[in-house]
This record gives sequence, C-alpha cells and structure tokens, in this order.
Amino acid sequence: MPMLKPIDVTLTAMNAALYAAIGYLVYFIFPVVAPTVGGVRFWPIVIIPATFALLFGATVGGVGAAIGIFISDMLIHGDPLLSLTVGVPANFVAFGLIGYLSHKKLDWKKTFLSLGIGVAILATLAYLVITPDTVVNYFGVTLEQAFWSISVVLAIFVISYIIVIAVGFARPKWRSFGVASVVGAVIGSAIIGVGVWAYTQLFTLPAAIGGAANLPYYAGLILFAWTFATEIPFMVILVPPIAEACYMAFPSLKPSKEE
Repeated sequence: MPMLKPIDVTLTAMNAALYAAIGYLVYFIFPVVAPTVGGVRFWPIVIIPATFALLFGATVGGVGAAIGIFISDMLIHGDPLLSLTVGVPANFVAFGLIGYLSHKKLDWKKTFLSLGIGVAILATLAYLVITPDTVVNYFGVTLEQAFWSISVVLAIFVISYIIVIAVGFARPKWRSFGVASVVGAVIGSAIIGVGVWAYTQLFTLPAAIGGAANLPYYAGLILFAWTFATEIPFMVILVPPIAEACYMAFPSLKPSKEE
C-alpha cells in the first residue's frame, strides 16, 4: 500500500471519529431507530464512511470505517475478538470497494445486467432459505409478522436495484457510485452474516447484543439480508446529494472529469 499523505491520515481519523461517535449516539440516545438483529445494528450511519470513500478514496473510506466500527463496538458490546473478526473486515472491505469502484468507468449495460442477475439470485436465495418458519423460530414472532418481514426484505432488494438503475439513468455521473454501493454492501453484509454465524459456533455473543450461541445456519442469511436491506437504501439515496453539497462548498474535491 502506498505511503499515506498527512491529509489522508487526517481524513481517515475524521472518518473514524465521526463514524464511531455518531453511531454511538444513535445507538444509545435514539434507540428507537437502532434496533438489532442477532447483534447486528440498524445502521444508517454507513452514509458517513460511504461519503468519505466517495470523496477521498478507498484507503480513507475503508481504514476509517474499520477503525470507527472497532471503537463503536468497544463502546457498545466490548468484545474485541468479535469486532476484529467480523465488524472490522466487513467495514474495511465494503467501504474500500466503494471508494475504489466509485471512480471506475464501468460498462453500464454489462453492469445493469450483472446487477440484475445478482439481485435475482440473492432474492431467490433469501426467499428459499428465509422461510416464515425460520423467521418465527429465530425471532419468536407470529407467522403473519414473519410473512411481512420476508416481504419487506425482498422488496428492499428489488427497490434498491431499481433505485440504482434509476439514478444511473437520471444522473449518469453517479452510476459508478451506485454500483459500488451495491457491490460493497453485498460483500460487507456477507462477511457479517457468515462471520456472526461462525463466531457463535465457537463463542457466545456478548450479553449487550443478545448473548446468542450456536445460531442455526439460516441465521447467517437472515443477518446478511438485514444488514444489506438496512444500509443500501441510505447510501444510494443520501450520499450523492451530500457529495454534491461538498463539491459546491469545496470545488477542489470534485473529480477532474467533472470540472
């Protein structure tokens, strides 16, 4: 990895500090908007490292997110092993990819088709594995609530794809970011889903996030779907206008191809 410039170190620290501090405040001061599923939090705060990744690149986005989530995890559940094996790599990879792919010129037709196939596969897998019975068993809800929950998750997969495509056609310069967000969110969510499931086969989750152990196999897919569904809409919808505002305030941040 190339040597970081002092400005990159500063931006990475800012990213980490904002991510950790605002995430902590949302989780504890406004718990109504911070429910958890299997220890994984509702996390619209991803717009912070996503914005840093878009504006300043993969290193600032990925490293800042990894440090920020570790600090946040230590404040919330205090299990460094869980954070270092699940949260840190998931955030590093997800936002590193977003920072990297956001500035790549992608073939839109191939990307459109690939995203559609990917979303269809994920939605089908979720539909086949996350059955009403598994949701009832995992969450202890009624069958009607389980059907509703599954429908919402599947809808978010499809709606997110539609939003990315719509933004890509309406605002071509955000196409790469939309694709990067989906790719980063899918891979990061997969790391979390598989990682939390695997962790509980060997250890018990911290009491602060439920204290579960030996989660069933389908829990990993539920956690994957929950993480993706509760993060991707915020990134795709909110980060572009935030970036536009930053470009207006600081024109030097604007990529050269847009100047």
